[in-house]
Amino acid sequence: MGRIHVDLFATMDGVAQAPGGPEEDLEGGFRFGGWQAPLLDEVGGGWVDANLAGTDALLLGRRTYDIFAAYWPHQSGGPEDSIAGLFNRIPKYVASRNRALPLPWQHATRVGDDLAAQVRALRDRHAHVHVIGSVTLFQSLLAERLFDELTLWVHPVVLGQGKRVFDPGTAARLRLLEPAATSPAGVVQLRYALIEGEPETGDMTLAPDADAP
Repeated sequence: MGRIHVDLFATMDGVAQAPGGPEEDLEGGFRFGGWQAPLLDEVGGGWVDANLAGTDALLLGRRTYDIFAAYWPHQSGGPEDSIAGLFNRIPKYVASRNRALPLPWQHATRVGDDLAAQVRALRDRHAHVHVIGSVTLFQSLLAERLFDELTLWVHPVVLGQGKRVFDPGTAARLRLLEPAATSPAGVVQLRYALIEGEPETGDMTLAPDADAP
């Protein structure tokens, strides 16, 4: 069975909206589009490249698909193992209920009539499916426990507004897979596995053991 990997850029207060550019996503009057750009360095770029190794399909939300489809098909001059070569070559699955959705990017297919069933089918069809950005889609996958790993790049900036990575009301447990790494710009790479079940709780207000030294 294949694995579903989620890759998200986030601020310290959990905002994942429009990291790439000012016009990427203005919903809600968001005014900080492009907040990631000043913090991208060679180390961070290397993380992204390494993280995509072995990817054989993309699963994208509608907005992220539109952004990618407007950019990556026009960056085809590089080698096949470049990000452009990879993205243009592999299948793209777009989560949308719109059956008339135009999908001009080569190898793009709509999913979404029964998202949970179709995502499970992707696991049987591909070894490493990556979800990039696509915050609303990620929240649906989290609610249904339909991903295996989450790579979160946390940037040293607080915005105070915008779409958050985690939807209020959704509880989950995650396990850190490797020590956190930090780029010269202060970006922290965190890689997690999703654990079954809800978070455990305890009580730190219990009286200490009277016999304890």
